[in-house]
Amino acid sequence: MSESRRSDDRPAAFISEYGKPLPHPSPISRPFWEAARRHELTLQRCAACGKFIYYPRPRCPHCFSDRLEWKPVSGRGTVYSYTVARYSPTPAFKELPFVLAIVELEEGPRMTTNIVAPPEQVRIGMPVTVAFEDATPECTLVKFKPA
Repeated sequence: MSESRRSDDRPAAFISEYGKPLPHPSPISRPFWEAARRHELTLQRCAACGKFIYYPRPRCPHCFSDRLEWKPVSGRGTVYSYTVARYSPTPAFKELPFVLAIVELEEGPRMTTNIVAPPEQVRIGMPVTVAFEDATPECTLVKFKPA
């Protein structure tokens, strides 16, 4: 397996065929995915009401302002809910079982994600921290691991 360099000069594992579905950033979500490639977790924050927002959107769901800005967040949270996938929904998901979860971030929003841990270790209320998976040179996925 060869190694490539990221634009910020960090080594990155080169994966020629990831095999699983990957996100297709929209103009609104592109800053989230660009930050993930840098291994940074950023969310939209409403400049009018001060609340953090996830998933990316054009207006604040709390006050309907369009004054949204991208801000770094801690990457810390807790498992709000989860399930264990023991059967593959498609042939692309070969690594079984895997944990699908909703993580409540310290900043408030809840994110749907994967927990990178054996399923028997995952519990509701468990502290977690962000983990980045460089799926391809162009796409980094946001996941979480036990804190």
